[in-house]
Amino acid sequence: MTDVPLREVRRVVYRPLREGNALEDTVARLVQTIRLGVVAPGESLPPERELAARYGVSRDTVREAIRELADTGFLVRRRGRYGGTFVADPLPQPPHPGVVPLDELDDVLGLRRVIEAGASRAAAGRTLSPEARADLWSRHEAASSADAADYRRLDTLLHLAIAEAAGIPSLVEIAAENRARVNAWFDTFPLLPRNIEHSNAQHERMVSAILAGRADAAEAATLEHLAGSEALLRGFLA
Repeated sequence: MTDVPLREVRRVVYRPLREGNALEDTVARLVQTIRLGVVAPGESLPPERELAARYGVSRDTVREAIRELADTGFLVRRRGRYGGTFVADPLPQPPHPGVVPLDELDDVLGLRRVIEAGASRAAAGRTLSPEARADLWSRHEAASSADAADYRRLDTLLHLAIAEAAGIPSLVEIAAENRARVNAWFDTFPLLPRNIEHSNAQHERMVSAILAGRADAAEAATLEHLAGSEALLRGFLA
């Protein structure tokens, strides 16, 4: 269950592009798909024809975007019976961004607090289906048992599952875009084992509160969790 991308998240990353810079926007959307872990390292992207139809662009544009990302090491193209376009495994390590301007950190992380705490509160206030409840818990368990190579991808999908559980489709789009920006920063410094243990315990409190319908507790647990990762981001980047 946890290896299947969420339906609403999948809709968001493969939604039609706005008119304008088709090539650049296609590249950016594919990078977002990779950064969010919707397609994991070593897995294949949808076929070019399908991507072109979903994005509302030509196959030539999709092909050129894939070529650009293959040249930078994010994608690998394979020919033959089992060919296609695959996410590189491992992904190239991005350069450290150096000092990120404080106003940029404040903006991105402030929006993150509003989005994710609000999503947890909204999800706790809904009557979730048995499938949605099982999916949330299984994504928490998957992140908790993940190795270092897959932790951030599964952590991201848990957070996006909570956004989807809020039942507000447009929220998922905003959450995905915000998380992709945060992940680009996370990817520039190493995972800290004690921090992972702490995060997993906080995830359990968040998900348990959502499943129990305790909106205040879900929001509080989310804000506590975000404060920890925000401290790391500011420590490494500010």
